[in-house]
Amino acid sequence: MNDTTIESFTLDHSKVKAPYVRLISEQTGPAGDVISNYDVRLTQPNVQEIPTGAIHTLEHLLALYLRPQLEGYIDCSPYGCRTGFHLLTWGHGDPEQAAKALKNALEQVLETEWEDVPGTRAEECGNYKDHSLTGAKAWAGEILEKGISSDAFERRLV
Repeated sequence: MNDTTIESFTLDHSKVKAPYVRLISEQTGPAGDVISNYDVRLTQPNVQEIPTGAIHTLEHLLALYLRPQLEGYIDCSPYGCRTGFHLLTWGHGDPEQAAKALKNALEQVLETEWEDVPGTRAEECGNYKDHSLTGAKAWAGEILEKGISSDAFERRLV
């Protein structure tokens, strides 16, 4: 049997209060570089999930809009359960800063036109037909309406 512990599988998903940004961990590499791993939870686990077209478009837009706002941005990848994203950055994590950047990015999503969505052609994306800007905007609006917390268990809106 494998002794590996996956932090996400130890988190009690019934106790979190989405939407939120939570610092999962900071890991130090062999050269001393620190990587911060965030849980960017957009919907309440086991209650809602974002349809694939909408979360795919959000993935592309968050890559575009978070990158200039978060120093050391590495990646923002969707969870298979479609309730949010893993966000990775270089350096020590700051959930409040990441939550504010997410809020700003989602506000930008609301203003986005189709021609501004990156990676929507066959040459640029592995599933370019599975996008929904309409869905991404609707979910961004719903998430912003609920407010984004910098804490997973208490509502600390940014």
